[in-house]
Amino acid sequence: MLQVNTLRQNTDWVKKRLAVKHFADISLVDKIIALDDTRKKLQLEFDTRQAEVNSTSKMIGQYIAKGDKEAAENAKGLVAKIKQEINGINDSIASTEMQLQEELIKLPNLPSEQVPGGKTPEDNVVVREGGTKPNLAATAVPHWELIKKYGLVDFETGAKITGSGFPLYKGKGAKLQRALVQYFLDYNTQAGYMEYLPPFMVNEASAYGTGQLPDKEGQMYYMPADNFYMIPTSEVPVTNIYRDEILKEEELPVKMTAYSPCFRREAGSFGKDVRGLNRVHQFEKVEIVQIVHPDKSYEVLEEMVAHIEKLVNTLQLPYRILRLCGGDMSFTSALTYDFEVYSAAQERWLEVSSVSNFEAYQANRAKIRFKSKEEKGKNILAHTLNGSSLALPRIVACLLENNQTESGIILPEILHSYFGEKIIS
Repeated sequence: MLQVNTLRQNTDWVKKRLAVKHFADISLVDKIIALDDTRKKLQLEFDTRQAEVNSTSKMIGQYIAKGDKEAAENAKGLVAKIKQEINGINDSIASTEMQLQEELIKLPNLPSEQVPGGKTPEDNVVVREGGTKPNLAATAVPHWELIKKYGLVDFETGAKITGSGFPLYKGKGAKLQRALVQYFLDYNTQAGYMEYLPPFMVNEASAYGTGQLPDKEGQMYYMPADNFYMIPTSEVPVTNIYRDEILKEEELPVKMTAYSPCFRREAGSFGKDVRGLNRVHQFEKVEIVQIVHPDKSYEVLEEMVAHIEKLVNTLQLPYRILRLCGGDMSFTSALTYDFEVYSAAQERWLEVSSVSNFEAYQANRAKIRFKSKEEKGKNILAHTLNGSSLALPRIVACLLENNQTESGIILPEILHSYFGEKIIS
């Protein structure tokens, strides 16, 4: 959530940054400032009337000491009247503050100056590419056929158990999932990330804290009886570990990693782009999250990108890194890099990771702060970042497609010890 002072002190700049994200209601900035003006006016009136109560109450004691009962009673009546007025002012302040918060959460995060202009994925900027695209045999097939051939995933039974988009992994398919999760977690913890296994459901406050609410209600599975949400990513519970907390500056950066299943309704998804593992409602993912000093967040963002790039390289997959344009960014992000790996059999790029800097946007909503040494112990909003490290379905799809041979799927060397075999046959 943006801070009112930012809107007030940099109004024109804020509007220009919102335009980069193609935010439709730019006038909302002026509405919020006007509401804050009203709040300030009411607060001044409250403070003035409260000062009158204090000064008049002091006079009551003086009147009583002088034996002037009539003056004392008149003063008491005046105090009672002012207090009644104060109650009305206080109600107006509460109502205005509520309206202010309701309008503030409608504003997305401001995109960084590094964010390129543009509205669609075609406008994203390729930062760099790596790896080598394989030359597959003419008989090569997409992963949904390989899955059936080697008995790795049963979509039909998954649909019978739950519904379309809920795959049932089995045999070596389940084993490959487990191997990838363990490898990704080991890779992250060796880089200094603390491992967590979080709850897979969160309450409304947690979903609000990371920005899933009110922007993404339609993407989450909701349980109204308990007012819980199934997590779309472990970013949500992991970031909320520090909700309403004040850290010491020397505790920064906080580096966390977690495995979780992820649940996404993906309403409206259809067509060839969702075949097989390309888009499912439940999938596994390993996430990295950092809470950092504001001065370090963009440096940390590049470190996280490099960390994930190295991980993709160990899987020997061709990849490219994109800097997302304003129109293709999430509601909460200030700058996002997407990782895509090349699916040789499908001849298309598949997104496998997003690495984002949210600056203070999430921290303001979740009240994640630290005591600043430079600011003499003042509580300062931290910056939060997260990245997929990695999401499994499309990684599996590309591993199967790009490494298919007549004798089976030859796995990259780094996975041999985790999977226990060199080849899926």
